[in-house]
Amino acid sequence: MTQRNNSSWVIGDLQGCHGQTVALLERIAAQNGADAPRILFAGDLVNRGPDSLATLRHVRALAEASGGRIDSVLGNHDLHLLAVAHGIRPPHQSDTLDAILGAPDRAELIDWLRRRPLAIEVDGHLLVHAGVLPQWGKTEALALAGEVEAQLRGADLAGFLGSMYGNQPAAWNAGLSGAARLRCIVNAMTRLRFCDADGVMDFKMKESGTAPAGSGLMPWFEVPGRQTAQDTVAFGHWSALGLLLRPNLIGLDSGCVWGGQLTAVRLHDRALLQVPCPSYQQPGGKR
Repeated sequence: MTQRNNSSWVIGDLQGCHGQTVALLERIAAQNGADAPRILFAGDLVNRGPDSLATLRHVRALAEASGGRIDSVLGNHDLHLLAVAHGIRPPHQSDTLDAILGAPDRAELIDWLRRRPLAIEVDGHLLVHAGVLPQWGKTEALALAGEVEAQLRGADLAGFLGSMYGNQPAAWNAGLSGAARLRCIVNAMTRLRFCDADGVMDFKMKESGTAPAGSGLMPWFEVPGRQTAQDTVAFGHWSALGLLLRPNLIGLDSGCVWGGQLTAVRLHDRALLQVPCPSYQQPGGKR
């Protein structure tokens, strides 16, 4: 299908906010008229919001009917759903996943989710849920994402999910292998916010967009010498940071589930669409 306006949109964390998802997609459709845009979600399709089941069903249906034009990367809440569904992790008190876990189409939804990518390249941009370690260029990041995707789509999904959790290793080393290597990749692409100048990840800081003075920590995208600095990286995950638009960065998580907005950005001209959201959760819970 020819897209006359070369339109690709990226959308921030939905987190089960179905009404806002529908409203934002309608606004994108109105912008594009007869053209069918490419639409990519930054992960965390589910959890915390009021209707994770409807949101997941909606995005899956759109994606499957689109011929690859619509897709989503995996976020930490999406991986959490996979782990809970396979009995690897218990639900959190703040989860809103029960409707998915009890749905008649649960198996189809979970199978579709496990087959989503961890990173996507679109129009020269790299889309991930959380971040990219400073040692990785775009090509390497896509290749490393592929290693995790192979495990998620493989025969021993439960085994992979069982070894996925933990904060170590906190730093990348090309010599990492096995579960430690995969865990480091997953943590960077689905959980990373802050790291130090050597790329050592910190997972304690969640409620702020800035690190404490003297901590040695900085946002992953401000590490000197970051290998993706010449590429544009789009990401979600960081609601405390909010919408971030820089020449080589697009931060998409504007806190939909926390009473902020759901955001879409058109890549070729940075056109911005936002839908206001009620506060479905209070800050301070697990993220």
